[in-house]
Amino acid sequence: MPLYHYKALNARGELLEGRMEAVDEREVAQRLQEQGHLPVEARPAGEGGGAAAWKSLWRPRPFAGARLVQFTQQLATLLGAGQPLDRALTILLELPEEPAARRTIAEVRDAVRGGASLSTALERQHDTFSRLYINMVRAGEAGGSLEQTLQRLADYLERSRLLRGRVVNALIYPAILVVMVALSLMFLLGYVVPQFAAMYESLDAPLPLFTKIVLAIGLFVRDWWIVLLVVPALALWWFDRRLRDPVFRTRFDGWLLRRKLVGSLAARVETARLARTLGTLLRNGVPLITALGIGRSVIGNRVLAADVEAAAEDVKNGLGLSTALGKGKRFPRLALQMVQVGEESGALDAMLLKTADTFEHETGQALDRMLAALVPAVTLVLAAVVMVVIVAVLVPIYDLTSVIG
Repeated sequence: MPLYHYKALNARGELLEGRMEAVDEREVAQRLQEQGHLPVEARPAGEGGGAAAWKSLWRPRPFAGARLVQFTQQLATLLGAGQPLDRALTILLELPEEPAARRTIAEVRDAVRGGASLSTALERQHDTFSRLYINMVRAGEAGGSLEQTLQRLADYLERSRLLRGRVVNALIYPAILVVMVALSLMFLLGYVVPQFAAMYESLDAPLPLFTKIVLAIGLFVRDWWIVLLVVPALALWWFDRRLRDPVFRTRFDGWLLRRKLVGSLAARVETARLARTLGTLLRNGVPLITALGIGRSVIGNRVLAADVEAAAEDVKNGLGLSTALGKGKRFPRLALQMVQVGEESGALDAMLLKTADTFEHETGQALDRMLAALVPAVTLVLAAVVMVVIVAVLVPIYDLTSVIG
């Protein structure tokens, strides 16, 4: 989801400033109001800000990824060992090396010592802890099972991190491979081929049409290589900016889902993420309507997020979850059938978690097959292009040698 920079006033009239992941500016304002703050400004983090905006890009978050998983696991372990909450937070305060992480834990501990619940103390950290994290902690406090809730939360965060990392790694390798192939072809066409072009020009020998085309491409690459590098970079920059437009992003996400291979993979990834989120929340006592609201915020595809939002309204009106999610006809049929079985058997949380396991496994297999097919495919394309270039520049030499002989 996009990152927004916000300004708000708290109950004492103090100006608060920070960043928050949300679907749009309206959700930022709504979440600030839920925290008891008065929204003043909400804008995409990439807009404005000057030097401060650039600094924020490189400023590490106090808790994210593996660090958040470790903090949650350690807190659950200390609570399970019988340590009071403020004592457990004091122990954890000495572990991080980053000043920002220590400051965050210290502020949470001081709020707990002041009488606030852990969920309230975490919520006061604004965008540091997600809505899902805070709501699960709140549910654990209400049910008197904070230790078990934190353990489940740590397991959820670890699984989500591994799935996200697997998807990112699957995308990084092909991207690097394609870039290296493109640079290799640019070197071959822009440096090697023009050497033969100069030689043929000095010999004033007749050349086949096929050779002339390859030599012309090589001379174009040599003379305009900077354009061939700058234009794709500008295109990527323009596309990234356009993705920040909600209307364009929605159209693009819808187009992506309609693609046969990529759309199916994206739907499975989002389905696994949604099912894991809903199952974990329901198991910890969070109401289904609230869980759907949180689940919508963890989905990256805006079209699927809109389907979840519409499903939440249908569920609120008494419709079953599987039927409500199936109205958009975008979620996989297997997932909807498994959810229906969970509703009929009264074990929706367990079936949602089983659905997440199933689709995470399918996603992993699909990514492995994609990588296994991509590497030889790119290698064959590169070999074919190299062969074409070599044949094009060597055929005239062979012809000249035959004539001389």
